[in-house]
Amino acid sequence: MSVQVARCGGRLAIAGSAEGSRLASQARARRWFLQECGIGLGAIALGSLLGGSPSTGAGPEDASRRVRAPHFAPRARNVIFLFMAGAPSHLEMFDYKPQLEKFDGTLPPADLIQNYRAAFIEPNSTLLGPRFKFGTYGQAGAELSELLPRMAEVVDDITIVKSMVTDAFNHAPAQILMSTGSQQFGKPSLGAWTLYGLGSEADDLPGFVVFSTGTKGPSGGNANWGSGFLPTLHQGVQFRSTGDPVLYLSNPPGVDDKLQRRSLDVINELNDVHFGEVGDPEIRTRISSFEMAYRMQASAPTLMDLSTEPQHILDLYGAEPGKSSFAATCLLARRLVERGVRFVEIFHEAWDQHGNLVADLKKNCADTEQACAALVKDLKQRGLLENTLVIWGGEFGRTPMVQGGGRDGRDHHPNAFTMWLAGGGTRGGVTFGESDDFGFNVVRDRVHVRDLHATVLHLLGFDHERFTHRFQGLDQRLTGVEPARVVQEILA
Repeated sequence: MSVQVARCGGRLAIAGSAEGSRLASQARARRWFLQECGIGLGAIALGSLLGGSPSTGAGPEDASRRVRAPHFAPRARNVIFLFMAGAPSHLEMFDYKPQLEKFDGTLPPADLIQNYRAAFIEPNSTLLGPRFKFGTYGQAGAELSELLPRMAEVVDDITIVKSMVTDAFNHAPAQILMSTGSQQFGKPSLGAWTLYGLGSEADDLPGFVVFSTGTKGPSGGNANWGSGFLPTLHQGVQFRSTGDPVLYLSNPPGVDDKLQRRSLDVINELNDVHFGEVGDPEIRTRISSFEMAYRMQASAPTLMDLSTEPQHILDLYGAEPGKSSFAATCLLARRLVERGVRFVEIFHEAWDQHGNLVADLKKNCADTEQACAALVKDLKQRGLLENTLVIWGGEFGRTPMVQGGGRDGRDHHPNAFTMWLAGGGTRGGVTFGESDDFGFNVVRDRVHVRDLHATVLHLLGFDHERFTHRFQGLDQRLTGVEPARVVQEILA
């Protein structure tokens, strides 16, 4: 059945359709209710939703394309967040503790675990020494595990922060806290705030792209890249790493570009009429998403075709065209920021080693470490690292105490963990902060997740205290109302 659409008096009419008359009647009834009930308060609320008259053509889709002026000159223009979900063990990778090795198999000091609350184990479980050897690398003599030979090659380009702390000790709330600044669902993610603040420079790709490459998706789900109370067009768009980045992006057989364009024009006109009737800003987001999908039909095949990369670049990352992997996704991240995508996030949920610690860490590092180092090298040789901030880390660390049979596991640990950053205005060759002799508590230069967020926003050109969005009568911000500081010591 075909439906004829004609423009009449500035509106669309569905010819020969009783359904069209019924919908128009309902729309008039809704307008009357909003205008007349509650002494006009409904109309006031509608006006605030619209942000003015819909005839101006201003809508949230325009906001996503516009590059805004930050508070001060940004050091970073793009962000790539390598989110090692599940929480890698800092004690096996970055934070060598000779004392922990010395007292392996003994009970921890009583004062160390006093009032300590663990996720699963008894706090007085015996200590577990590091399972891998460490060495010193780079001009500053940074300590790295034997698991990280390629990262040793770029250690002078990264900042290692050994004094991270968080408030949560279970995966979902800790991931949401790392992503949004709050353990509660419904807050905008760091990527959404970035896109909201700086807009997008990509004409035919989303400004915030998300990948998931681990054995499962992140425990916190898509709240990790949601837009919360910001317009939904600022949320992350999840891509696959091979083929069409989004399912059903390609046209089905029999639908050519001309038919697709005509169909989309009609749908957009209908949605525009709907917006004029009800004023829901999310209708504008829907129009924007349809248009973005249409543009991606032309841009996505070129983006996803890694066979166009030189062989030495594929070898650098360890990526194979047509094969899904963390390495291929890191290479795609570089290609995305080259095309103006503002924020790329890769979730690799594979790091929850309550048991099988040694074997799983070997596998996880074999799957990810080469590509992480390659990304830093590749961005640097292309002149992109200066303006691209790379962040690596999980939601918390692992306990110095053992968990599991065979002395081969560690529990969740929020009191101390390690992350690293590169580029985008950070100092290379720096190790910042310190945990105690057992890697249990931070003893110097504590960096809370909120401090990390404040620092990232600062590098993007925003004062975290002034970068707000009014929602429910309050000026909301990523760092919330608790104290947060920019970690000036790690800035170039």
